[in-house]
Amino acid sequence: MSLRPFLLDACQQMVLPVSDNQADRLLALLEALMKWNTAFNLTAIREPKQALILHVLDSLSVLPQVGDGALLDVGTGPGFPALPLAIMRPELNVTALDSNGKKIRFIRQISHELGLGNITPVQARVEAHQGQYQQIVSRAFSELAPFVQISEHLLAPGGVWLAMKSQRADEEREQLGAAYRCETIELQVPGLDAYRCLVRVQRATENS
Repeated sequence: MSLRPFLLDACQQMVLPVSDNQADRLLALLEALMKWNTAFNLTAIREPKQALILHVLDSLSVLPQVGDGALLDVGTGPGFPALPLAIMRPELNVTALDSNGKKIRFIRQISHELGLGNITPVQARVEAHQGQYQQIVSRAFSELAPFVQISEHLLAPGGVWLAMKSQRADEEREQLGAAYRCETIELQVPGLDAYRCLVRVQRATENS
């Protein structure tokens, strides 16, 4: 059964304009993920529709909050949210960072197959990576304080952390302290009956 109608309907529900080419690429990404997963165990999710919801649509839910500056996806795994964001925002410079070699190889291969010239896969630990990014996103990488602390050297002045969460994370916000400003934005993922939100973090001494 084709998942294209479900994908298009979901994008409509999230008010995300999607071209035929972008839909083709998102579905090709899903197909490749399922194919590679049989050999390389990239994700615990084996069923395509569930993978579409929990990886692709979950990644796309943050898209309206993504700005224009270079974006780093910390702990990207097999490329989520990096790959869907790169597909939907071809002008956005996306770096996908993970220490797992097989997952980075998958990102490199599928980026080549889909002709994604705006994504840079990097195999490294966060602490060892160098660069400056206006946006640093994470999806189930760690709690807020460790995420901010471990990637502090990578956030450009005036930049923002985008932490995708499956719970409200009020206690995590408090642990960050007064040096940071936080805003929680609730997210909706079509087909997913579970809570999702984005915690937007900035240094308190800087303006957005």
